[in-house]
Amino acid sequence: MDRVIVKVRGEQTGADGETNAVEVVAEGRHYFKNGMHYVLYDDHMADESISTMLKIEPDRLHLTRSGAVTQEQHFANGMESTSEYVTPLGSLTLSVRTRNMEISYGTVSGEIRVDYAMAINGTWQSDNTLSIEISPDASEVGRLN
Repeated sequence: MDRVIVKVRGEQTGADGETNAVEVVAEGRHYFKNGMHYVLYDDHMADESISTMLKIEPDRLHLTRSGAVTQEQHFANGMESTSEYVTPLGSLTLSVRTRNMEISYGTVSGEIRVDYAMAINGTWQSDNTLSIEISPDASEVGRLN
């Protein structure tokens, strides 16, 4: 497995037109298997750890989270995906409709951008963008070049 740095930026614009942004930078691990890139990292939310796995195909992104939050979401151009978003406070049905997705991935590093609409329990909630940048950890650069 290669050590990587994962930078995630999410923006959400609700009905009131207000945009909220969240950024996460985490150390992670990358490996390539059966034509897919896998990126594993831990996200920390309010003193809770959430293990996140990205499974990256040339035209699809699968996001799986477990720990304080459990979620599985799939993104592909024009596709709608529905899943349960489970938290310690309860569950929600979360649906996303991918409007546009671009994936540019090399051997270990890459960029992903997803524009999507999100509904909670069947009601439109927000328009969103998700930007993910994966780069080799500084300790790996010499070994990978």
